[in-house]
Amino acid sequence: MNRGILIVISGPSGAGKGTVCKEVLRNAPSLCLSVSTTTRKPRSGEIEGVNYYFIGRPKFEEMIKEDQFLEWAEVYGNYYGTPKAFVENRLKEGKDVILEIDIQGAMKAREKFPDGVFIFIVPPSMDELEKRIKGRATETEEEIRLRFSKAFSELKYITKYDYIVVNDEVSKAAQKVLSIITAEKCKVERNLDLYLRLENVKEGN
Repeated sequence: MNRGILIVISGPSGAGKGTVCKEVLRNAPSLCLSVSTTTRKPRSGEIEGVNYYFIGRPKFEEMIKEDQFLEWAEVYGNYYGTPKAFVENRLKEGKDVILEIDIQGAMKAREKFPDGVFIFIVPPSMDELEKRIKGRATETEEEIRLRFSKAFSELKYITKYDYIVVNDEVSKAAQKVLSIITAEKCKVERNLDLYLRLENVKEGN
């Protein structure tokens, strides 16, 4: 059984990576979504264990000390982290795991999983990015300005990723992500066991 593939999806705030991930999972229910842990307060409509695991700051810091996270980062004053055991167990079972995380977290994940597939989601323009951030209507003007400034600076990380997907239309962006996953699963280095089986058949073993 082949080991599963880790697919990391990230991008600047407001690029719509969460929406793209939902569409990807809707079209490919066999993919496994890793739910992050955060110290942020739940937003309206968010569900414990579905959107995030919501915990207190002391508990999160205890988990850091116990090395329970694949990656973690502090973003806008809150901690976000990916539980390590869940991801590693699913990959060993041969399941493909999607992480939807911020750029800081993606860079840490890349250090531990260099064979992962890293996809950068971007908006069609900076004007559209600003519009999306303002459209949330969940933050103050100061927080909006901070997010937009940070998003602009985060674009320089594009070269650290394997693929870039422009999210001008969610369904199209999701199909591009699914095409990337399909191509990655067909790579020779991920299918060496198949090659060895074919070689054995050819040699009459």
